[in-house]
Amino acid sequence: MIETRLLHYFLAIAREQSITRAAQTLFLSQSTLSKQMMDLERQLGKQLFHRGKRRITLTEDGVFLRNRAQEILELLENTEAALHTEGDTLRGDLSIACGETAAMDRIAGLLEAFHAQYPEVKLHTYSGDADAVLDRIDKGLSDLGLLLGPVRQEKYEYLNLHQKDVYGLLMPRDCPLARQESIPMDQLKTLPMILADQTFFGHQDLDWFGEGALHVVATYNLIYNATFLVEHGIGYALCFDRLVNTAGRALTFRPIQPELSVDLYIVTKKYQAFSPAAKVFYARLQEAAKAGR
Repeated sequence: MIETRLLHYFLAIAREQSITRAAQTLFLSQSTLSKQMMDLERQLGKQLFHRGKRRITLTEDGVFLRNRAQEILELLENTEAALHTEGDTLRGDLSIACGETAAMDRIAGLLEAFHAQYPEVKLHTYSGDADAVLDRIDKGLSDLGLLLGPVRQEKYEYLNLHQKDVYGLLMPRDCPLARQESIPMDQLKTLPMILADQTFFGHQDLDWFGEGALHVVATYNLIYNATFLVEHGIGYALCFDRLVNTAGRALTFRPIQPELSVDLYIVTKKYQAFSPAAKVFYARLQEAAKAGR
């Protein structure tokens, strides 16, 4: 079994790309650190580093270990922080992975009240698409995930927030479409479209438009960079309302008719043992969801 001390040493070298600099940050001698890493490579039966004259880089196996080491150490730190909670004083960490949605404003309001009551709990947010959010949930790196439905897999629990996000088109402010108050769904079939990657991986429903009906010219995973494609006239981005601040930019948003929308869910692993902080906050989410019905 690999000692966590060696994982810390390994990550320091991966970060500094130098045995000498890593040894300095770890307050070790260069020879000691070098021997520790050679012992680790022998233990694993893998070469972890390309040892160049000017810098050290990771092999393919080294990259794999770096990613796993980061996850393992983060999980251990979160576990230790949770166990240090004593009495009525809530401490530790609360981590939420979030898809892109304006509903995060509602979550932030709940976090504001939570933080005021439990200021010693450190809050962590991670933004990503549905796959990235679920990956963090699976690995225990985030306590909760905020996702757009439908995402139905048996290994997760779903808390419906009774709130929805509405689809529309992001477009140049001076284009002919911007003169319309809304965009008929049939009109989408005539336009060059920019869609989210996750549309094609079962997280959202292309059946709304009919199979093969849309002319897709580009994809994105997070909307910010896609806004520049829209500004340069490459296509029209299908996205949710209120995600892009169009003030001061040559962009505008128009909803689709009839309305296209998806529900919002808090996702957790089934049979998950929450940290004390996550347990308290999840209970507040349940209360807010019940009140929002």
